[in-house]
Amino acid sequence: MAAAAPIQAPSALAPTTFADLIWPAGPGRATLALRGIVLTILGACLLTLSAKVIVPGPINTTLQALCVLALGATLGLRLSVAAVALYIAEGAMGLPVFTNTPPLMAGLPYLMGPTGGFLAGFVVAAAMVGFAADRGLINRPLRFALVLVAADAAMMACGWAWLALFAQFASGATGIGFAKAFAVGVQPFMLAETLKVALAAFALPAVWATASRLLQR
Repeated sequence: MAAAAPIQAPSALAPTTFADLIWPAGPGRATLALRGIVLTILGACLLTLSAKVIVPGPINTTLQALCVLALGATLGLRLSVAAVALYIAEGAMGLPVFTNTPPLMAGLPYLMGPTGGFLAGFVVAAAMVGFAADRGLINRPLRFALVLVAADAAMMACGWAWLALFAQFASGATGIGFAKAFAVGVQPFMLAETLKVALAAFALPAVWATASRLLQR
């Protein structure tokens, strides 16, 4: 009678995000909670910095969209959404974390203004990229690139719809209609958004391949 094969302990789950590579989740709830809090705060800080970096061009833009995509790949679904939510909450409480604060005042009225939909879109984009990253799609560059395109498009769609229908203006008007919202809130930024997505689609899988090879030796 053949001897039974020895039972092997299951191997640890392979890392799927940059956070898993750099700071693997340790045992114990306290350690896991500390990791989550620190990474969430760091993510919100990076998003604040990206809001203040103005890239000159025909239409000035910031690095926020690129940062949101990178946060999804770095932190995964739960922590990237938490980081973006913390960033928005800081602005809602009056902290000057948004691009135009100052000179504008942060707070709930700012969130009801023209850019409120794009801020909500950050949450959607982070969730989409984080969901894909958690499932290891960063190892499949083509599929991951499609996720990045979809996430950025969803973010812009949220901003467009909000600007068209719900945005509050100082004049007392609410929304400016879809045609005008597209002309002023989407079309001028399409080239910049395309470049950001292309950069993320090229850089994130390349950095992942290098980092995983070096850190998993």
